[in-house]
Amino acid sequence: MSMRAQNEPGFTGMPGRPQTVVQPLWSVHKGDRPLFATALHCGHELRSEIKRLLALDETTQLREEDPYTDYLATVASTRILPRRSRFEVDLNRARGEAVYLRPEDAWGLELWREPPADEVIEHSLDEYDAFYAELKQLLDELEYHYGRFVIFDLHSYNYRRGGPDAPPEDPATHPDVNVGTGTLDRKRWGLLIDRFIADLSRFDFLGHHLDVRENVKFRGRQFAAWVHGNYPETGCVLSLEFKKFFMDEWSGEVDVEQLQALHDALRSTLPGIAEEMKRL
Repeated sequence: MSMRAQNEPGFTGMPGRPQTVVQPLWSVHKGDRPLFATALHCGHELRSEIKRLLALDETTQLREEDPYTDYLATVASTRILPRRSRFEVDLNRARGEAVYLRPEDAWGLELWREPPADEVIEHSLDEYDAFYAELKQLLDELEYHYGRFVIFDLHSYNYRRGGPDAPPEDPATHPDVNVGTGTLDRKRWGLLIDRFIADLSRFDFLGHHLDVRENVKFRGRQFAAWVHGNYPETGCVLSLEFKKFFMDEWSGEVDVEQLQALHDALRSTLPGIAEEMKRL
């Protein structure tokens, strides 16, 4: 799948060359705009000690991850994209819950052939700590250069949990895009949130319009709470959950046309975000 050139309409930034660094745990792309993105569950890799212990087959593992959200993240010039699976460490849960240990931690799945030893868990939590340390460095730089920044916290969610041939879940409670703002100060950021939802809803998505609603199914979780706790006046996280209508959640096969349209739809919101940022 080709990736189109990423220009960000409406944003102005300091001069400088973009920089990409790929590490064992994640990749970082540093751009020159006050827009940041991450896709916390796009990763699929497992370190060898986890792979030996994990009871899940690869298809089941992939079904509970968020494939292709890393591509959606390329609308932002600055981004951090984890390479490791959420089954190694979940970066969107509180530290004490970041390693799944019981079926109730992970959709009732029987996760382990044998329970991971304490040192295995601690290794995963070291990765968690390293991610948030790197994140703080990146966001400190954005705050220093721009004063305020917006983050796309990108996820996707299953809506055919009954099986590949089962009917989809009720669309009344499963929007195409759920915008999570549960820890966001609406007094400060409300106009930007409303503009984003309106612009995304207005986009011509292959002849129709996306159903975009706020806090219907998800309100955002640890990542958003951490950012808003550390940058209460300068950081705005939009936790975006895309229903997996753009792919087959059971086989993992993607509909490239719909995925590209999602990318274009997300990108169409950037001028509005830039305008609202100027008004703050």
